[in-house]
Amino acid sequence: MRYFLLLLLAVIPCAAHAADAQKIAAAIPEIDRLFADFQMDSRAPGLVYGIVADGKLVHVKGLGVQDLVHKRPVTPDSLFRVASMTKAFTALAILKLREEGKLGLDDLAETHVPEMRGWTYPTKDSPRIRVRDLLTHSAGLVDDNPWGDRQTPLPEADFTLMLQTGVPFSTAPGTRYEYSNFGYALLGRIVANVSGRPYRTYVEGRLLAPLGMTSSGYQVSEWPVEQRAIGYRWEEGRWSVEPTMADGAFGAMGGLQTSANDYARWVAFLLSAWPARDDAEVGPVARASVRMLAQGSNFMGVAQRNGASGATACRQAAAYGFAMRVAQDCDLGLTLAHGGGYPGYGSHVMLMPDYGVGIFVFTNRTYNGGSGPAWDAAVALHKAGALIARTIPVSALLADGYAAAGRIYAAGDVQAARDPLAMNFLMDHDAAQWGKRIAAVKQEVGACASDAPIVATGALAGRFTWTCERGRVAGTILLAPTPDAQIQELSFTVRAP
Repeated sequence: MRYFLLLLLAVIPCAAHAADAQKIAAAIPEIDRLFADFQMDSRAPGLVYGIVADGKLVHVKGLGVQDLVHKRPVTPDSLFRVASMTKAFTALAILKLREEGKLGLDDLAETHVPEMRGWTYPTKDSPRIRVRDLLTHSAGLVDDNPWGDRQTPLPEADFTLMLQTGVPFSTAPGTRYEYSNFGYALLGRIVANVSGRPYRTYVEGRLLAPLGMTSSGYQVSEWPVEQRAIGYRWEEGRWSVEPTMADGAFGAMGGLQTSANDYARWVAFLLSAWPARDDAEVGPVARASVRMLAQGSNFMGVAQRNGASGATACRQAAAYGFAMRVAQDCDLGLTLAHGGGYPGYGSHVMLMPDYGVGIFVFTNRTYNGGSGPAWDAAVALHKAGALIARTIPVSALLADGYAAAGRIYAAGDVQAARDPLAMNFLMDHDAAQWGKRIAAVKQEVGACASDAPIVATGALAGRFTWTCERGRVAGTILLAPTPDAQIQELSFTVRAP
């Protein structure tokens, strides 16, 4: 076992501080135990996991060995294949080509892969496959995890013949979610045809290199074996080495090899896309495009959270976005996650954009993903108070509206304050009713200091808490969609001291 605790320089500038470093450190012993137990219980020869917060790899730890012959220990530079976590790189490549005006998400896939034009669809009313359908696994292709993983080294010429022949459909395109590695191989072909470069060349040159991911790539033989984590299968009480698959036509669905140090740069880049803001773009793909990964396919489901904590947690609303499973979690907020299962390898990544925090894990045992400890680690950070929501800047309009709310409370009369009110405001409650409401609050708590900062929940909405003579007042404000700060809704609620 080797242990590494790193506080590195930010690889991607962050929008705002969103995690408590001291509280993260306090949760590390529990998180280390989670991954150590997983490595032992799952018989993983080797494992590495990392936590990224505010653009930095704040913790990374290697357990076990890269290979069972020479017993090389796992380090943050050990190279693992991350299987289906590759799909996010493919999705971003498609979105980058979209940015460049070279394709549209609603383009028919056959526009960019001519061999698909002769395909026979399952029903007469079947829509033809769009690029978007491939991204969200809703193209009607059959679930193909066992088969698809072994297609990685398929020569491009053989893939072309397969496309010319056509494939049977599982369902009509656009009618349901069904996970398809074949679909992401098609996206790889689209990247190649549209960009005029081989898929791996495009991703390595346009995504990996700009992020400084110099140890990552698709052709594993280009790196010395001493740097690689060898993939193993445990079967009938013994270990066997899985064949090393070369890069080929299915590399776009699962062929990437990377290290913890490199992958942390990727995680930091993805998280830096939240929230939307006016900062200069610094990544290889625009922030708005990265945030599209979180757009679900609309085939919503209800799921239990991964890990031991899921047994008692409320259920998640989940859908598959663009190469990410997107879920709203009652404790963790918006989450983006994806697992990777592959001959010789297992992996998982989960991102919490609301907090600027991500967790990932790689192992070198077949289909040994690690989703459980990754999600339990996120819950451990939550319980430690280490996750702090990123703040939304207070817009000029909201600041003006908030100042008006203070004047209204002080005057006790919404009309006497002469502040801008939206046309609905006095229709919902007239001036006399407002006067009685404010008077009742003042009678209970007295005068209030209305200069406390407002917490923006959007550019035109916010919440605030005032300290008063005999207690506190909590309030909310919502502005109308007008050029000036017209108040359409306002509330004052007495809180305990």
